[in-house]
Amino acid sequence: MGNSTNPSHREYKKDWPKWRTELHNIIFEADTPAGRLFDIVLLILIALSILVVMLESVNSIDAKYHDTIIAIEWVLTIFFTLEYILRILAVKKPMKYVTSFYGVIDLLAILPTYLSIFFVGSKGFIVIRALRLMRIFRVLKLVRFSNASTTIKNALIASRYKIIVFMIFVVTLITLIGSLMYVIESPTNPGFDSIPKSIYWAIVTLTTVGFGDITPQTGLGQFLASVIMILGYGIIAVPTGIVTAEFSKGDTAEAKTISQSHDFKHMNYACISCGAENHQRGAKYCFKCGHDLSHNS
Repeated sequence: MGNSTNPSHREYKKDWPKWRTELHNIIFEADTPAGRLFDIVLLILIALSILVVMLESVNSIDAKYHDTIIAIEWVLTIFFTLEYILRILAVKKPMKYVTSFYGVIDLLAILPTYLSIFFVGSKGFIVIRALRLMRIFRVLKLVRFSNASTTIKNALIASRYKIIVFMIFVVTLITLIGSLMYVIESPTNPGFDSIPKSIYWAIVTLTTVGFGDITPQTGLGQFLASVIMILGYGIIAVPTGIVTAEFSKGDTAEAKTISQSHDFKHMNYACISCGAENHQRGAKYCFKCGHDLSHNS
């Protein structure tokens, strides 16, 4: 009965070649020396590819090193293409990886260079590769980093309703202020020739940006502008305080988790079936596809 529902490791290995298991451990696991080295090299190449795109956008550099930059771009794109293919080969259910967040990002990272052959200007989208730098969290697979990111996420989620209500209040306020400034300034000031433009001025002033392209000229308008500037400092601090309060709650839980870990390492694995990562310590089954994680090695 047990073998029919939960095949043994030996039976599992029969339909999964050893080379694919080793490939999975290198590409998807950062806990092994080979896996960590692969991720570090990958991150360096991703950073290099982003730097190349930035340098290409500088006309003086592009004019002098255009051919070299293009050659480097294609070499990196071919490498990322091969890596993408190997990732597909390293999981039992390729479509699970292809449709996952990292799978989509990996695909989008290589498409712009190929599309540039047919569509001029599409190569600029190569900067999407910057999103792949998030794989650094796999290299730094430590409880302190993982819990820190979780704390940020939980704090933002917990404070979302308060922030939404606050933003509605701010939008209402700038609409009223902009409309009032239009009434005050429009008769004598051509800069406030419409309510939308007056609202734009209110946003710039309230956020303390102060472009200076539109300025009040009447005494009453300048007084109202002064009030808005002072008010802006307090308004900016409100969402910061809301999120900080939630951070304080999360810090306690994070400290407790870290104190319970002696080596600060996650003992989690990337699922060999679908490629899903970041499983919790001691997880037996993949949270995405339900695959038995004990069959990873």
